[in-house]
Amino acid sequence: MKQLIAFVRKEFYHIFRDRRTMLILLGMPIVQIILFGFAITTEVKNVRLAVLDPSNDVISRQVIDRLDASEYFILTHRVQSPQEMEKLFAEGDVDMAVVFGTQFANNLYTGHASIQLVVDATDPNMATTQVNYASGIIADVQQEMLPPGLTPVTIVPQVKLLYNPQMKSAYNFVPGVMGLILMLICAMMTSISIVREKEMGTMEILLVSPVKPLFIILAKAVPYFVLSFVNLATILLLSVYVLHVPVAGSLWWLIGVSLLFIFVSLALGLLISSITRTQVAAMLISGLVLMMPTMLLSGMIFPVESMPLPLRVISDFLPARWYIQAVRKLMIEGVDISLVLTEVGILFFMAVVLILISFKKFKNRLE
Repeated sequence: MKQLIAFVRKEFYHIFRDRRTMLILLGMPIVQIILFGFAITTEVKNVRLAVLDPSNDVISRQVIDRLDASEYFILTHRVQSPQEMEKLFAEGDVDMAVVFGTQFANNLYTGHASIQLVVDATDPNMATTQVNYASGIIADVQQEMLPPGLTPVTIVPQVKLLYNPQMKSAYNFVPGVMGLILMLICAMMTSISIVREKEMGTMEILLVSPVKPLFIILAKAVPYFVLSFVNLATILLLSVYVLHVPVAGSLWWLIGVSLLFIFVSLALGLLISSITRTQVAAMLISGLVLMMPTMLLSGMIFPVESMPLPLRVISDFLPARWYIQAVRKLMIEGVDISLVLTEVGILFFMAVVLILISFKKFKNRLE
C-alpha cells in the first residue's frame, strides 16, 4: 500500500509541474460552462406526444389526428388524468402533452375553448420549437373546422413549461458540459499519461520495479479520478451559484452516478492506452472516437430523437449519452433514482466490460 501511495504522489507531482496540463484540467471546465451559453439545436422531429381529451369531440379529434400525422409529433399515450400525465413526464416517456378543455367544440365558437400545451423544458430551445409547431397546427385546424361565414375566434393555447419555466439555456448545457469534461479528463488524459511512459521508454523501468503492474495502472488513474471529482464540484458550484441552475433531485445520487461515469471514462482511457504506442495516436483516437461523438451524438447539443436511425444506434454505445440523460433527470427534473435505473445499469455494464477488456489487453502487452 505504501508503494501505491508513493506512485500516486509521484503522478500528482508530474501533473502539478506541467502548467499547461493544469490549465486544461482545472481551467477548461470553468471556461466551457460559461461559454456554452447558447446550445445549438436542429429541427425537432419525433416528439413523443400524450393527449388528455375529456371532451372527445370531432374538433379535438381532428387536432389530435393532425398532430399525429405531422412529421414532428408521434402520438404515444392517451391519458385519463393529470396525474397520469405527470407520471409519464417523470418517467421520461413523453416530451409534450396536449390538454383539451371540456366541451371543446361547443366553446370554440364562443371563444371560451381552451387548450394547454405541457412541455418538458429541460431543453428550452427544443421546447420552444415544439410549442411553435403545435400552435401552428392547432391554428390551422381551427380555421378549417369553423363553419363558413362565422368570424374566426383565435384560441391561443396555454403553455405550461415543466422543470425549466424560465426557459434558461443553462438547464440544457450544464449536464452536457459535465459529461464532456469528465470524459476528456478521465479518458484522454489517462490514456496519454500511460502512453507517454511507453513512448519515453520508462514503462519498462516501472515494470521491473517491485510494484505490481496493477498498482502502476491505478497510480496513473487515481490522480485523474481526484481531479475529475474536483471539476465535478466546480461545475456544480458554478451551475448553482453563477448560472442559477438548481439541483432539483438528490445531490448524493447525482454524485454517485457521476463517480460511476468517471470510472467508465477511466476504463476507456486504459483501453486506449493498451492499443496505442504513441501520444499522437492516443490523442487522435480520443478525439475522433470519444470527443466528437460525445459532442455530436450524446444529446449534448443535438436531440438524439431527431437523428437518423444509424446515428441513434451509434449513440446507444456512448457512455456520455446515458450519463447526460441521467444527470438531466436527477439534476433538472428532480426525479427519484428509481427512474434512472436504466441509465445506471447501462453505465455499470459498460464499466465492467471496459475494465475487463482494458486489463486483459494491458496485461497481454506487458508479456
